[in-house]
Amino acid sequence: MTPPAQPPGAVSAGATSCPPVLDITGETCPMTFVRTRLALDRQLPGGMLGVRLKGDEPHRNVSRSVRALGHEIVADTPQSDGSVMLVIRKKDSPAG
Repeated sequence: MTPPAQPPGAVSAGATSCPPVLDITGETCPMTFVRTRLALDRQLPGGMLGVRLKGDEPHRNVSRSVRALGHEIVADTPQSDGSVMLVIRKKDSPAG
């Protein structure tokens, strides 16, 4: 049986080896980054998050903003449907 499709904006947790995926293909700026940031805030330091987005502007803005906050984009992969999948590693906690 095929699992139901996730609505845009939903975070789905796949297998334990796959990061959760945030689908923001239906969002527009600035909500693309707002939703990405909220999802990253829920991750542990060093945790991974997949972000599926669509369009040049969201791609540029989310990528730039994620890097500006100190996170790392470990993959930036175009998809067959015209979307892009970013895999982001959350920055480690600052030394206290």
